[in-house]
Amino acid sequence: MFKKWSGFMIIAACFLVVAACGNSSSKGSSGSSDKKSGKLHVVTTFYPMYEFTKQIVKDKGDVDMLIPSSVEPHDWEPTPKDIASIQNADLFVYNSTYMETWVPSAEKSMGTDHAAFVKASKGIDLIEGSDEEEEGHGHDHSHSMDPHVWLSPVLAQKEVKNITAQIVKQDPKNKAYYEKNSEEYIAKLKDLDKLYRTTLNKAAKKELITQHAAFGYLAKEYGLKQVAIAGLSPEEEPSAAKLAELKTFAKKHDVKIIYFEEVASPKVANTLAGEIGAKTEVLNTLEGLSQKERDKGIGYIDIMEKNLDALKDSLLVK
Repeated sequence: MFKKWSGFMIIAACFLVVAACGNSSSKGSSGSSDKKSGKLHVVTTFYPMYEFTKQIVKDKGDVDMLIPSSVEPHDWEPTPKDIASIQNADLFVYNSTYMETWVPSAEKSMGTDHAAFVKASKGIDLIEGSDEEEEGHGHDHSHSMDPHVWLSPVLAQKEVKNITAQIVKQDPKNKAYYEKNSEEYIAKLKDLDKLYRTTLNKAAKKELITQHAAFGYLAKEYGLKQVAIAGLSPEEEPSAAKLAELKTFAKKHDVKIIYFEEVASPKVANTLAGEIGAKTEVLNTLEGLSQKERDKGIGYIDIMEKNLDALKDSLLVK
C-alpha cells in the first residue's frame, strides 16, 4: 500500500550490499570493467534516457539501461544489484523524481561515494499532472507534476543538452566528440519537431483520447487537447462516471480512435472503444523499447514518426 515508503526501506536495506559492491573494480550490470577499458560508464533508467545518452557517447563509453523494456517504469524499483550498478558507474542518468520516484532515497543511501547523478529534465518547466487516481486505491506515484517531457521533440532537445553537459564535465578530454554527436542528434530532433509542426498544423481536429496522461507536453507544443482515460499512471482504471464523461466527449468531438501504449494493458482503452464504437491504436510512450527493436536500429525518432502517423489517422480525417 505504501509503495514509496516500502521502496525507501528496500533501498536503505541495500546499503551494506552497495557499500560492499562499491569496492569492486567492475562497473555496471554487464560486469565489464570500465577502469580497465578506460571508457566512460553510464547507467540510465529507462529507454529515452538510454537512447539520448547513447547518441552522445557512442563508442567512447558503455551505456547500460536499468529498467527492462517489458516493465512499466512508473512502478519499477531497484534491486541491490541495480543500486550497486549505479554506485559503480561514472554517471547515472534519470528523467525526473516525478518519474523515478526512488532516486532521492537511492542517492541518500549511497552517501557521497557514487556516480554523478544527472537529471535530464533539469531546468524544464513541468506542467501539472492530470492524475485521475482516486484515494483508497493504494497508489502513491508522487505524480503532482507530469514527468513525460521526452515525448515533446522540443523538450527532448533540452534533455539531450543537459545530458551532454554532464558527460563533457565527466570526460572533458572527449568534449569535441561528445558535443559533435549531440549537435548531430539535436539537428535530427529539430527536423522531427518541424515534421510534427507542419503536419499537425493541418489537423482538422485537435482532440485525442489517450489511455493515460502521457502526452501533455506533446499536446501543449502542437496545440492539441489530450483527454486521458486514466491519470499519469497507465494502469489506473476510470470510474463509471469518468467513462460516461469520456463517452460524451468522444461523441461531441467525433473521436474514432482511442490510443493506448504497448507497455501497459489496453483493457481500459478497449472498454471505452467498445462503448463508443471506436477502434484502438498504439501511441507509444517510449517508456520501453525491446532489444529486438533496438537490434533492428529502431530508435526514438522512428517511434515518434510512427506516433505522428497514428495521430494523423484521427486528427487529419475530416
